[in-house]
Amino acid sequence: MQTDALRTPVAFFVFKRPDTTRRVFDSISKVRPTKLFLIADGPRDGADEIEACRQVREIVTRVNWPCEVFTDFAESNFGCQERIISGLNWVFSLVEEAIILEDDCLPDLSFYYFCQELLERFRGDSRVASISGTNLVSKYLNVEDSYFFSQVGGNWGWATWRSEWQRFDRHLEDWPKLKAEKMLSEIFDQRKTIAYWTEIFDAMHENRGPNTWDYQWLYTNLKNHSLTIVPGVNLVANIGFGQDATHTAAQDDRLMLPASSVVFPLRHPFNFIPLRRMDRLVQDLRTVSIFRRIAARIRRISKRIYRS
Repeated sequence: MQTDALRTPVAFFVFKRPDTTRRVFDSISKVRPTKLFLIADGPRDGADEIEACRQVREIVTRVNWPCEVFTDFAESNFGCQERIISGLNWVFSLVEEAIILEDDCLPDLSFYYFCQELLERFRGDSRVASISGTNLVSKYLNVEDSYFFSQVGGNWGWATWRSEWQRFDRHLEDWPKLKAEKMLSEIFDQRKTIAYWTEIFDAMHENRGPNTWDYQWLYTNLKNHSLTIVPGVNLVANIGFGQDATHTAAQDDRLMLPASSVVFPLRHPFNFIPLRRMDRLVQDLRTVSIFRRIAARIRRISKRIYRS
């Protein structure tokens, strides 16, 4: 693994969690990127978050290595969807490619150099949309290569290029037409998977879905038949599960995997065929996880009703 300063820009999204932010920022500081983009959301109205947001911003601006630092700190709260989208629009208005981390995604140091090498290797290749650091099903993997191609990928630590982000379809503009043409049936072979994504894409297109951006990113890649690179081992640990989280309040041991190291030099696949058996396992995790989140939400609502 390389140990010199990271040439690839890093975009770091933060909000109000000083503890997780400090751990991820310490990781970034060890690879000393030459360009660092800091994107912060602001406190929500009526919430006691001003001090936590201030502490987070103080942590991430303690850059003690040679680095060009760019900041985009919101005064008010944008919300997850708008903050990520506006932040990445800003980042890619200034640079051609970037490694992207949120404040609860703690990577192994090899993750940065894994992304850097593959950003360079596949630059300009429209078959590849992004590089993920997340592999939640690595224990089922039995291949010799350092990574494989996926249709569903993951975004707990990832990287992409300006050219791919410019394709981002925030409002799923052409979903009704593609739904009528049974796009998902041409991609997935399981009815439950087709039903799962149909419901989500319907909700996002009708603006009644969750306050997130990653469903739209997956949709963009599916309709463009684009692939995500997934490492053979999990390179990023999600350390944000808990009541303070936006989308991962319910803990799930199957998703809380430690980060491992990838071995260099990388072994590259000789083809671009997505590993569909791995995608099916990831899809099963998604389906079960969403039901657990719904159950946890119901429990929280029930407790509030009981207390009142």
